[in-house]
Amino acid sequence: MPSYANRYISNLTRETYALILAGGRGSRLHELTDWRAKPAVYFGGKFRIIDFPLSNCINSGIRRVGIATQYKSHSLIRHVNRAWGHFKKELGESVEILPASQRYGDEWYCGTADAVFQNMDIIRHELPKYVMILSGDHVYRMDYGALLAKHVETGADMTVCCIEVPREEAAGTFGVMTVDGDNRVKRFDEKPQEPSAIPGKPDQCLASMGNYVFNTEFLFEQLKNDAEREGSGRDFGHDIIPAIIEEHNVFAFPFSDPSQHGQPYWRDVGTLDSFWEANMELVTPEPQLDLYDASWPIWTYQEQLAPAKFVFDNDERRGMAVDSTVSGGCIISGSTVRKSLLFSKVHVHSYCTIEEAVLLPGVIVGRNSRIRRAIIDRSCEIPADMCIGYDVEQDIANGFRVSKKGIVLVTRDMLSALATKQKQAEQYQVSEHKQAEVI
Repeated sequence: MPSYANRYISNLTRETYALILAGGRGSRLHELTDWRAKPAVYFGGKFRIIDFPLSNCINSGIRRVGIATQYKSHSLIRHVNRAWGHFKKELGESVEILPASQRYGDEWYCGTADAVFQNMDIIRHELPKYVMILSGDHVYRMDYGALLAKHVETGADMTVCCIEVPREEAAGTFGVMTVDGDNRVKRFDEKPQEPSAIPGKPDQCLASMGNYVFNTEFLFEQLKNDAEREGSGRDFGHDIIPAIIEEHNVFAFPFSDPSQHGQPYWRDVGTLDSFWEANMELVTPEPQLDLYDASWPIWTYQEQLAPAKFVFDNDERRGMAVDSTVSGGCIISGSTVRKSLLFSKVHVHSYCTIEEAVLLPGVIVGRNSRIRRAIIDRSCEIPADMCIGYDVEQDIANGFRVSKKGIVLVTRDMLSALATKQKQAEQYQVSEHKQAEVI
């Protein structure tokens, strides 16, 4: 028989509606988000970022979920329909896409709070007792049941999920809060340049994860007030939270994982460097994010593909992967892959070396190529004899983006521009040669 505590939490999750904010561009990922929203970015060999908050909801027992989309949402919508479209509304479960549709005016979503405000009628129709607002662009595993239970037990009007982050990392990036001994929020600063430190931890601050729990009617009341407030940015961090912390019960919920010692796993893969680093963590022997844990699976859509294949075994060429993650449909043909993560249907032709690289789905690497410390975007075809990640000046000259830490991003558009440039150079040389012959 389930325990009373489990029954208590399961009742709370059934009374909760989760709204995932998935309309962000993720501009710090540069060309990686030119044609997809940040929550639709690939991660971990077979997943997309949106799969993590969605899986957390389902594993926590929250089966009514809305996904607010806006920026270049086609690939995100397509993925959600394929991976999450099997829920039955008649059974009280659904994962619905809520695109910006100007329901309350002529504007698209103007901020995080406005994205919720414009979907109030849809939320109200679900009759939830609690509304959970979730960021759609972070990678982590979390049981939201404990968060809901704490929200109710403290008598909170709003609960803000938070995590300890180095002050240097949080500056200008995260919302930062100050709390008292009972974790009641006393101050909230959105993306401050000088984050306030945690007492006794001068190098750490308490950062918002962008996840909130509200009592439903309280949320609607505050959204209406904010919509009428002159000059509001329609944002939870900038406007809603600072306006309510003095007169209402706003509590912080520190994110913790009893199964892990120290800080639980949570990544904002918002830059090329952090994206590359988070994926590289997964190829270590014992990564902090255990994607093999059957007790908390990460669900996604996956195409039915043949197993990964490694071919040729002789001194001249040997198909092999060491300390790497290789997804289904991949073919490593007489090449060596080390400390790398390959998504589905990657084909590496012979005599190549791939080291510390992230290759997204459908990448084809031509013969005799070398790739190191790089991110290769979906469906790129790397020409034979290409060298990436060994010469910064050459990478820049080729039109590739090089991050602050030297990670090279390559996209199809970059390769197309490079091919055009090389063709023009060849034509120019032929023309010069012909002119020389005439003279």
